[in-house]
Amino acid sequence: MSYKVKVPKNRPQARLTMLPPSVSRKLDSSPAPSASAALADLPGTYITSVPAITDPAMKEVEFVAVQAPYSYARVTYNERTKEYLYEAIEPQLTNSERELLKHLKATLTRILGSEGTVMGSADKKVYLKGSVENYLKTRGIDISPLSMERINYYIIRDFVGYGPVDVLINDEAIEDISCDGSNIPLFIFHQRYESVKSNVVFEDEEALNSFVVGLGQRCGKQVSVSNPILDGTTPEGHRVQATYAREVTTRGASFTIRRFKEKPWTPVDLILAGSANEEMVAYFWLAAEMGESLIICGGPAAGKTSTLNAIALFIPPTAKIVSLEDTREVNLPHENWIPGATRSGTGDRGPDGKAAGEVDMFDLVRAALRQRPNYIIVGEVRGRETYTMFQAMATGHTTYSTMHADSVKSMVNRLENPPINTPRILLSALKNVIIQVQARSGNNVVRRLKQVLEIVGFEPETNELITNTVYEWDPAGDKFLFKGHSFLLDNIMELKNYTHEEMEAEFQRRVAVIRYLAQNKIVDYHQIWRWISSYYKDPAAVMQKIGYAPEVAG
Repeated sequence: MSYKVKVPKNRPQARLTMLPPSVSRKLDSSPAPSASAALADLPGTYITSVPAITDPAMKEVEFVAVQAPYSYARVTYNERTKEYLYEAIEPQLTNSERELLKHLKATLTRILGSEGTVMGSADKKVYLKGSVENYLKTRGIDISPLSMERINYYIIRDFVGYGPVDVLINDEAIEDISCDGSNIPLFIFHQRYESVKSNVVFEDEEALNSFVVGLGQRCGKQVSVSNPILDGTTPEGHRVQATYAREVTTRGASFTIRRFKEKPWTPVDLILAGSANEEMVAYFWLAAEMGESLIICGGPAAGKTSTLNAIALFIPPTAKIVSLEDTREVNLPHENWIPGATRSGTGDRGPDGKAAGEVDMFDLVRAALRQRPNYIIVGEVRGRETYTMFQAMATGHTTYSTMHADSVKSMVNRLENPPINTPRILLSALKNVIIQVQARSGNNVVRRLKQVLEIVGFEPETNELITNTVYEWDPAGDKFLFKGHSFLLDNIMELKNYTHEEMEAEFQRRVAVIRYLAQNKIVDYHQIWRWISSYYKDPAAVMQKIGYAPEVAG
């Protein structure tokens, strides 16, 4: 049986779909609705009913299905207060359904606790549905199929999902979820609307404390009065930072969840979002193939890690890659890839500043060098591991990383001073620097690669790095300008004995491949990976497949 969402009359652009009258009678024991009643709000005939907007100052700007036909999200804009509101819309329960759900959750908690069932997420959902149906059947409780759908949704949401924040966790447009305490609306960071207040609130302080304890259990950590700060990663890859009760946060327990993206940012996403153009992406492709080390600099939420993941797709398929992160965000299709992550310790810190069992970034970098990787990806450099990373660069290991800095000068200052303390002479092993910014374009917040620079040498007399700007973003026209020269292309010409014409032809072929992927909106990283791998194996076949015909001068 299939049910659909109920939409109010003030959303004419959405289709109002009712259940057949026979089904409605079966579910509600009510007479069949008349034709005129099709536009009325008939309770009980829908799994989820979208509430109408009654405030004339509120305008709907986005409506998406999160887990149809159960959960939806609506973003509205208040023209009076000039604020956005994110509404998580879930099935509405009757009083009898609410009481039954409360009883079922209490019963299932005892059953699951005694059985200690361990299984995958999909198996848990099947098991829970079966447990609910068996419980109701053995006790002679008869409810309508629609009520069963609603109750099963909340059972699975609270036992397998993330409870009250499950809609937020499953919305791909949300990057961060933040709770500041009980009776305070949760805030989200939305890809299009930035920081937005939501309609999700933990009204009960004990419920919030219990939720934080549950987050800790998901991360394999314990949080309590004696250990009130949680820092961990869920099995799905979401980064969690939380505090318990009022021990360290006086407004009550708090948490911040940074969502892990199962579908990583790709080179085509960079182009479609306007963060870069086809020529820049083709340049990154050549740089990755040549093993040029790279650091992406920018402020918070500038998109550094997303750009890093996109460029890493161009790493040759036969290369061995080791990635090192505090929270796993890099996601690659390469088979010869070892993803590593730091681990916090337990107990008091020793003389070396580390707790028992702690594995920090420095430990991971040292271990990675013993694995003979061709490429090392470090999520973010900020400590003593940076010195080792630059030594690896100097000995021929291609390294990609990100850093909080807004220019080459500020990058050098951070690298030279405590706690990093990397000598400037070592910085010449770095070949490329990207400066990425989060800027405002009209009413929208955009992410742009402000500059793409090459480090071409070191001047010992002045102790300065010599840089060359290859591409630069023009904010006025929102376009990217090639600054006239690239030492990377010069190096390729020298290594492969190309003429200027041959180098230009090779560059334009790669631009054509990237443009084809962008025009066809091929954003899945596995598909893009197959195109890149095919080009490495047989470029002529790829060019024929996309119908590329080079322009002949004359």
